Amino acid sequence: MRAALIIIGIILLGAGAWVVFGHGSYQTTDTLVQIGSAKVTATHDKAVPEWIGVAGIIIGAVIAIGGFLKKG
Repeated sequence: MRAALIIIGIILLGAGAWVVFGHGSYQTTDTLVQIGSAKVTATHDKAVPEWIGVAGIIIGAVIAIGGFLKKG
C-alpha cells in the first residue's frame, strides 16, 4: 500500500507539471455548417486549464508524502 501511494503521488506530480508547463491539451471538433448529409467541421486544440495542473501537483505531493511517512 505504501509503495502504491508513492507511485500514484509521483504520477500525479508528473502529470500536474506536464499541464502547468503548457503541454497538456485536448482536441474538440465543432460542426460549422451542415446541409443534408454534408457537413463542414473544424478541429481546435485547447489547453488544459492551469489550475488542474496545480491541483495535480498539490494532491500528488500530499499522497506521495503520505506514502513516505506511513509506517508499515
